[in-house]
Amino acid sequence: MPAPGVPDPPPRGSITLEGVARRYVVGETTVTAIEAVDLVVEPGEFVVILGPSGSGKTTLLNLIGALDSPTDGRVVVGGRDITSASRRELYAFRRHTVGFIFQTFNLFPGLTALENVEFGADIAGREDPREAAQRTLDRVGLGDRLEHFPHELSGGEQQRVAIARAVATGAPVLLADEPTGELDFRTGVQILELLREQAADGRTVLVVTHNREIARVADRVIELSSGRLVGDGPPAGGPAAIDDLHW
Repeated sequence: MPAPGVPDPPPRGSITLEGVARRYVVGETTVTAIEAVDLVVEPGEFVVILGPSGSGKTTLLNLIGALDSPTDGRVVVGGRDITSASRRELYAFRRHTVGFIFQTFNLFPGLTALENVEFGADIAGREDPREAAQRTLDRVGLGDRLEHFPHELSGGEQQRVAIARAVATGAPVLLADEPTGELDFRTGVQILELLREQAADGRTVLVVTHNREIARVADRVIELSSGRLVGDGPPAGGPAAIDDLHW
């Protein structure tokens, strides 16, 4: 507990963006991916980021996760200004603060499903990496595929391994880029249930998707268009029950 008069440390899962922009120079052309985004996300929120292709959704996720740096503005996660952090500090930040679910899965081909997830949990400093890996793979329906290598798994199974790896890290922030893109409806609903459970446990969950139906179960929906934030609030009618989804 902090000493009297010393403020409490900021929650590890809090996210603040202040005037954030990201521009890329391609030849003689400047491409604006994100422009003038102000955003605050509280720990435990389940947030869906919507927008068409090219709207800046993945760029926004990468900026929050310190995989990219803003051209302008500040990104603060858990009270840490990662805009000005050193490479060493960013490495430690990514290891201990953020769990990523990538569209491209990024699994190690020479490791089994269990080893892939255990590796992520171990790097994040979990005391029980193997147990956490087994438990999470079972939760995503892959308890009978632990010893299979990525090339022995379907695309949907590989995606579930990637999701399990991020969840098993125990990181306070989960960033998911199209986490249900390769999944059938039944498995997609299972994964959404898992992500909502993580938010209920106090983790901050941000999900990028094209699927507006998924946004119905979010606490909050952020909409992007041409790199600008054009909508921010709860889904119409409030969050829906997962059982009410269909696509």
